[in-house]
Amino acid sequence: MTEPSYIELFRSQELNQRVNKAWEMMKNCQLCPHHCQVDRTQGETGYCNIGSEIKVASYAPHYGEEDPLVGRNGSGTIFFSGCNLHCIYCQNYDISQGESGREVSIQDLAEMMISLQKRGCHNINFVTPSHMIYAVLAATEKACQLGLKIPLVYNTGGYDDAQVLQELLAGVIDIYMPDLKYADEEIARQYSQIKNYPQVVKAAIKEMHCQVGDLQLEKGVATQGLIVRHLLLPNQLAGSADLLDFIKEEISANTYLNIMGQYYPAYQAHTDKKLKRRLHNQELKEALNLAKEKGLTRGP
Repeated sequence: MTEPSYIELFRSQELNQRVNKAWEMMKNCQLCPHHCQVDRTQGETGYCNIGSEIKVASYAPHYGEEDPLVGRNGSGTIFFSGCNLHCIYCQNYDISQGESGREVSIQDLAEMMISLQKRGCHNINFVTPSHMIYAVLAATEKACQLGLKIPLVYNTGGYDDAQVLQELLAGVIDIYMPDLKYADEEIARQYSQIKNYPQVVKAAIKEMHCQVGDLQLEKGVATQGLIVRHLLLPNQLAGSADLLDFIKEEISANTYLNIMGQYYPAYQAHTDKKLKRRLHNQELKEALNLAKEKGLTRGP
């Protein structure tokens, strides 16, 4: 397998410079599109409810991710607590709202990464990392000293600052896996309490694809590239047709796309009449057929 590019950044000290830059950005936090401007290095919290601490809900080989990530030995997932989205239907709300998890050090996080590598995982899969970029960079630097050599996955809700991705993560992340949630700004505001979502996520995904390109495989296992997830919502709330057009026309028709039909009304979804039911089978079939019609056939 080709050596991940973050190793060269580590050797050249560029990775260390990124760590320091991320820490400075946390002093007036600009790491995600909320731009909360709180001093997280002093324990202040913004939208994500996380200050300077690193809070991990769990880490383990995961076999429920996309096949190119799982391979034979699993994807080495590390679930961060907190989130820069507040989706009212979140299935992991105990983690995303920062209520679950334990505080760990940079050294602890690096050792988790090495432990997952030793267990044969094909990659290190950072789940919900948008507000934890400093921790990702600092732990990667430390893990390089310990012999880390497998790809890094940035498994995100998609609400990421494209400039931050470019300045801090280019050459560090091997596989980007963003959610592409909504085509409509007002629906995003209503259901995830975020602003400018379509504009932000499209810019972020373009930057991700610019960095890593279409998904590349070696013996069926992902080594680099973009995977896009799209969770279907009841009553066509996600605006899937427009989002599929965006992928085809502005990203790549060869994008590895996972159209997910496993929505169920978790957390506070029961309070909204349009979200309080599962998907109908026909809704999933229509979305899959639409993707096929548009030539987006690469995926599960």
